[in-house]
Amino acid sequence: MRRYSLFYFISESFKGLFRNGVMTVASILVLMSCLTVMGSFALLVDNINLNLNRVSDLNEAVVFCDADWQEVAQIGEQLRSLDNVDSSSVEFISRQQAFEEEKAKYSDYYADLFDAMEARGDNPYPDCYKLRYKSVDDIESLRQHILDIDGVSKVKIRDDLAKKLENLKNTVIMIFMWFLVILFIVSIFVIINTIKLAVFARRQEITVMRYVGAANWFITLPFIFEGILIGLISSGLAYLIEQYGYRYVQNIVIKNYGIINVVQFTDVWQYVAIGFVAIGVVTGIIGSCISLSKYLKA
Repeated sequence: MRRYSLFYFISESFKGLFRNGVMTVASILVLMSCLTVMGSFALLVDNINLNLNRVSDLNEAVVFCDADWQEVAQIGEQLRSLDNVDSSSVEFISRQQAFEEEKAKYSDYYADLFDAMEARGDNPYPDCYKLRYKSVDDIESLRQHILDIDGVSKVKIRDDLAKKLENLKNTVIMIFMWFLVILFIVSIFVIINTIKLAVFARRQEITVMRYVGAANWFITLPFIFEGILIGLISSGLAYLIEQYGYRYVQNIVIKNYGIINVVQFTDVWQYVAIGFVAIGVVTGIIGSCISLSKYLKA
């Protein structure tokens, strides 16, 4: 057996692929399709997350203060120290700044009203802080901690909508995981049947090799390489389809739906390529091992 090298096993695997050309092509096409669909769904989930995370006011809280300027400054420090608060996002908005922002916002409708209030020195807006919280899971505890701070009169948190969108994200991801598992099983099933045909066609050769003392690994390696080659070819083709297909859809979305943010393929191509190769190769190896198992039993 020493005269056989790695190149021997690789050449045998190529022979096996060409010997069963029709099923090899079918296996490559099915696995390629599965990888393409899985990649498309993964990119869809990534884009959904991007757009949901870009909605800036969903995890934003407004803390209204009823205190003098010294206490207001202390309130800001206490807000930054809370565990579920992004300390870098804590922004102080003074009464005057809030008045000016609201005046600019509604100047087309209530300009006279704001001018009259400004002339009288009447400013109904309190000092406040805007902040972003890290997680919606512990939002009620965060609300209570903020209300317990001296000088805080009210907290406005849009936690209901944030929770709904968080649940939506989790549901989408869960569906994706099940979809991925199903496609993975289908891919393995197809490759198993492809390699089973190759094994069946060479069953006499395998029997002779076993009688002359060939080790199981010596018999198995060419078939494992066949599975690896199927996985590599399928992942390469799937990557090309995914790349050009995604960029085509991306251009359409950007051109016609500018409000929607789209993940750039240049930012994720490494993950797509690595994921395709890993899933393709692992699927090929598992398919080969399962197909050969009954023929290698003593």
